[in-house]
Amino acid sequence: MKNLDLSSKGNELIKLYQKMANEGYMRNDGVKVEVAYSDFELKKFRHICRDHFFQHNIKTVLDYGAGGSDWENDSFEPIEKKSAKQFFNLDQVTCFEPARNLFNKKKADCVVCMDVLEHIFITDVPKIVEELFSLAGKLLIVNVACYKAAALLPNGENAHVTVRSPDWWKGVFDTVSMKHKNTEVVLICSTSFTSGFIFDRSKADDWDTSACFSTEVGVKKFQPN
Repeated sequence: MKNLDLSSKGNELIKLYQKMANEGYMRNDGVKVEVAYSDFELKKFRHICRDHFFQHNIKTVLDYGAGGSDWENDSFEPIEKKSAKQFFNLDQVTCFEPARNLFNKKKADCVVCMDVLEHIFITDVPKIVEELFSLAGKLLIVNVACYKAAALLPNGENAHVTVRSPDWWKGVFDTVSMKHKNTEVVLICSTSFTSGFIFDRSKADDWDTSACFSTEVGVKKFQPN
């Protein structure tokens, strides 16, 4: 990742992900996947995200760790036959994906980060989360996988190198949010490909202005669309 001081292991991981993007990868069941990271991971959360986009009048988005996401393809919403850009009524989308040599990181109204953080070496997680906040003008929407992947790294390790519980991730985001008090966070933690938990949206400034000292952590199960 350009302009970000990752650990040596973090930089090694980037090279492994680049190799997977270029050459495909092996699954843990022995099957070779020729086209790596081609899915638009945001698609299954589109209705959850759209409510937040419209509420905050989001017009620009940074897709951080975009994989093979195509914001212009009209298959994003199959019923309405709209692209993601049309579905969310956006003016501009920037995609950052170091595994595909896309290094542009432009500050935007909203940063979306789908199925990325579990691929980050653990000592680099605070740096990446801090950068996500610094690039988000209004809203940060994150989905993180809390389970092992089917994909294997070229060295044989599981591609989800940092698997932690939803509560662990919630603690990370709450801690970093203290320095970015006006950025609202929507944190989705997937415990499988089709299930998980979504924490109530939170903003550190709301805690400061609350009449109470204690803060509740609201969470509910979700089922992607």
